[in-house]
Amino acid sequence: MISRLPRWVEYGSFIMALVAGLINSVGLLGFKHQSVSHLSGTATQLGAGAIHASFSDTLHLAFILLSFVVGSAISGYFLNSRSLKLGRNYSILLVLEALFIFGAIYFLSNGSVQGHYLASAACGLQNALATTYSGAIIRTTHVTGIFTDIGIMLGAKVRGESFDKRKALLFILIILGFIIGGGFGAYFFSLFQFNALLIPAIICLLLALCYFFYNEKTSHR
Repeated sequence: MISRLPRWVEYGSFIMALVAGLINSVGLLGFKHQSVSHLSGTATQLGAGAIHASFSDTLHLAFILLSFVVGSAISGYFLNSRSLKLGRNYSILLVLEALFIFGAIYFLSNGSVQGHYLASAACGLQNALATTYSGAIIRTTHVTGIFTDIGIMLGAKVRGESFDKRKALLFILIILGFIIGGGFGAYFFSLFQFNALLIPAIICLLLALCYFFYNEKTSHR
């Protein structure tokens, strides 16, 4: 249940959704206008592309999907706990995400599609990092399921069931973070092009540093 999760989840989810929204916005505004933080549209494009697009474009979309899975697999390797808690592995994964984003900046700035793969891997890694099994599953790189969950909650409330205000707040913060991140991404892309991705990379490094010091502090109590 959401009530069992620590209070810092709301703040962390907002920041990570902002990071994902910023990355996705830059991807959509950059060359090939490719979404990288979620896969529904990409999977649809892949299916349509198999009929109408060139082989190279279809292969490109397939590699974006695969990169997301690879990023998720990396998180799955490091996260051996089924409860959400701060720890050393979170810092490692956030540093890895930042490194993927730095790599994406380099390749995208040089007109290479390899940057899309690294950005997609970063989002897959983050999405798996934010996933918990403490009674709820949190996703921060896309919001379709979250809008659906809010709709279900509202329908249940109309039917007379209790309304989980904390869960609703968490979902709203994720949505706001993703939208605000998209706005920041569009603004900073107009100024700095793909170097706008330095912002989410730095955010990831700062979060990793915070996690590291928090873990050091709590482990010595």
